Amino acid sequence: MWTIVRQICYNEYMDIRSKIWLEIDGEPVFGSGRMALLEGIARSGSINKAANGIHISYRKALSYINAMEERMRVKLVERHAGGKNGGGATLTKEAEGFLRKYKMLEDGINKIIDRKFSSVFKKPKNINTKSKQS
Repeated sequence: MWTIVRQICYNEYMDIRSKIWLEIDGEPVFGSGRMALLEGIARSGSINKAANGIHISYRKALSYINAMEERMRVKLVERHAGGKNGGGATLTKEAEGFLRKYKMLEDGINKIIDRKFSSVFKKPKNINTKSKQS
C-alpha cells in the first residue's frame, strides 16, 4: 500500500512555487511586484519607465510607492521634478537596504521550501521514470 501511495505522490515533472509578501496591520506592503517596481526605478531612474516595465500605469506605480512609504513610515523613492532634463527618481538608501534584506529573506525561504519539497516528494527508490520528451 505505501509503495502505491508513494508512486502516486511522486511526479518527476512536478515543481513547487511560492509567493511571499509582507503585511503591516493586515495590509500588503511589499512583495514581488513592488520589488520589481523599485528595482525598475533603480535601473531606469524613472517611475514611468519602471511602471511600463512591469505593465502597470504610472498612477498605479505612484499609489504603490505612496502606500509602501506610508505603511512603512520611511521614504523609499526620491522624486525629481521634470524640467529641461525631464526629472526622474532614485531609491533612497533605506529602500536599497530594504531590498537587500527582502531578497535575503525571499532566498532563504525559497531554500527552505525547496528542501522540504524534495524531502516530501522525493523520488522513491522503486520507481523508474522516463526522461522528458521534447
